Amino acid sequence: MKIAVVPAAWHFYALSAGAMVMLAGLDFAGSILAKEWTERHHAGYYLAGLAAFVLLYVVYAASLRFAELTTVTFGWVVLLQVGIVLIDTQRYGLSLPPGKWLAVGGLLALQGYLLLGPNGDAS
Repeated sequence: MKIAVVPAAWHFYALSAGAMVMLAGLDFAGSILAKEWTERHHAGYYLAGLAAFVLLYVVYAASLRFAELTTVTFGWVVLLQVGIVLIDTQRYGLSLPPGKWLAVGGLLALQGYLLLGPNGDAS
C-alpha cells in the first residue's frame, strides 16, 4: 500500500492553514472561557482562559517562522469571527439576515484568495 505524500510546495499552505485554525481555536476558547468567568467567577475558567491566551501567543510566534504575518493574522481573525457568529446564532439565538451570511461567505472566499493567491515580490 502506497501512502500519498503532500508535495513540498503545499507544505507552506498546509502549515499556514493549520496555524490559522489553531490560533482561531485558541482565541475562541479563551474568549468563551473569559465570558464564562465573568458570569460564574470560578477561578478554573480564569486560569484556563489565561492558559489558552498564553498558548495562543506561543503558537502565533512559532507560526511566524514559516508563514506570512498578514495571511496568518487575517485568517485567524476571519475564522474567529465566523466561529463567534456561529456560536451566537446557535447558543445565544442571534438571527442574521441573508445579506450578513453572504458577507460571512465573502470573508471566507477572500481569505482563501489571500492564502492561495499569488504573492508579490518581498521588499
